Amino acid sequence: MAFTNWARNQSGLPSEVRTPASVADVVRAVRDAAASGRRVRMVGAGHSFTGVALTDGIMLRPDALTGVRSHGGDHVTALAGTRLRVLNDLLAARGQALTNMGDITEQTVAGAIQTGTHGTGRDSGGLADQVTEVELVLADGSVVTAAPGDELFDAVRVGLGALGVLTAVTFRVEPAFLLHHRRRTMAIGEILGSLDELTSTHEHLDFFWLPHTDACLVKTNDRHPGPARPPGAFASWRDTVLLENIALGATCALGARVPAMIPRINAVAAATLSDSACVDASHKVFTSRRDVRFLEMEYAVPRERLAQALRETRDLVDRMDWKISFPVEVRVTPPSDAWLSTAYGRPSAYIACHVYRPTPHPAYFAGVEEIMTRLDGRPHWGKLHTRDAAYLAGVYPRFADFLALRDRLDPGRLFGNAYLDAVLGR
Repeated sequence: MAFTNWARNQSGLPSEVRTPASVADVVRAVRDAAASGRRVRMVGAGHSFTGVALTDGIMLRPDALTGVRSHGGDHVTALAGTRLRVLNDLLAARGQALTNMGDITEQTVAGAIQTGTHGTGRDSGGLADQVTEVELVLADGSVVTAAPGDELFDAVRVGLGALGVLTAVTFRVEPAFLLHHRRRTMAIGEILGSLDELTSTHEHLDFFWLPHTDACLVKTNDRHPGPARPPGAFASWRDTVLLENIALGATCALGARVPAMIPRINAVAAATLSDSACVDASHKVFTSRRDVRFLEMEYAVPRERLAQALRETRDLVDRMDWKISFPVEVRVTPPSDAWLSTAYGRPSAYIACHVYRPTPHPAYFAGVEEIMTRLDGRPHWGKLHTRDAAYLAGVYPRFADFLALRDRLDPGRLFGNAYLDAVLGR
């Protein structure tokens, strides 16, 4: 059975597909792969744009390895295939929440942390930074638990599936809280001149620049004591369905047919942006609906280089006269101590470039990638890039330590694939 990811730009044909329903099933699959000379990988929900999940051996689909194993106090343990949206609902029913999230909830908990899924936050980091324990099956078929203080813990939280097959993840949770969500328009020049103030004033900052315009849609989220003031049904539909999905899809399709119209289309879109505010449950505010299929490249640069990176990206688009329909998204996070987190050891800023899926734009991605790598950027593991192990060793201080641990745990590369060969070396 062939596997194809959400963006439909990665596909593979494994020799066998299994759907484990227990840790014992995963152990059996790992041992069977080793005995038959095949490789084994567990996929997530297919929301990575890279080939990180592909295998020509045994592919494990985690659809039956789902649900909450245990839940007590300020911790919850979810089985690897549990979707984030399901975990959010289960936590909300108990009056709890994750501290921070990315904007997509279709991912599995294991897939999300293995590729370094992050949101935006002044003080709170990505999902991997909220993990307190990881259970995984190693290449020899043993089941181990990694916890703080273990060398394996800091390596495996963003482990790319290279160290073992994750079977359960324990997150630190907190009492449910409300966020004051504000949307407003700002000129890109105004944002570039006030980045320090914006990132220090707001707990969560996320903004989108519309290429070929000066307009940015700025979203800020800050904790609020209540009461809740959720958006009305019409306002919610207008913003999340009509404008961010239906209208975006229609304008992207028009731009694909007539590229010369894209600057004018973006100008019209910029004119329709409006300010709004609400107070709602954190998991509803953090996350977004994404129906329009796209391709994405995202780099994390040192926080102090964000303004330079954004200016150079804007200047590049103008200079090359490319027609870019999708917004460029910018987020920030504090340092992480997960070895292969894109935020490891430094406050980080993320610049994400998107293109409409039917119209790939490799020159655009290549041009932006040159800027980001010149600024010591680290590519998101689940998004398109061309970096190899030689480059990555220079931007990750613990890269050699990760490779050494991989050599000890999986010397035969049972969990390897072509993507890992490129980014980690054989």
